[in-house]
Amino acid sequence: MTTPGRLPDPYGRDSGGANLADILERVLDKGVVIAGDIRINLLDIELLTIKLRLIVASVDKAKEMGIDWWEDDPALSSGARRKELARENAELRERIAQLEPGRDRQEKEA
Repeated sequence: MTTPGRLPDPYGRDSGGANLADILERVLDKGVVIAGDIRINLLDIELLTIKLRLIVASVDKAKEMGIDWWEDDPALSSGARRKELARENAELRERIAQLEPGRDRQEKEA
């Protein structure tokens, strides 16, 4: 019930509107993209440009859209971290082998 001079509360308890869980479920199901650019200029000289891109979606929806960068990021995935360490280890072994060509023969003879 409204009183004169007061507008009804659109998110009131009795309004039957969507609650936060429903809104979050819809956002994660469909996804939301927020994009923006920030440019700082001084006397027509561009000093700084920041491009912001934010996608809010469920993991399944992101994979559906072809977004899966977190799977290959060593800071976020232990599997990617192991791959990165294995690659780095192989590169270091190659460099050592190039620097010490006779080392393999010496180890075999010993």
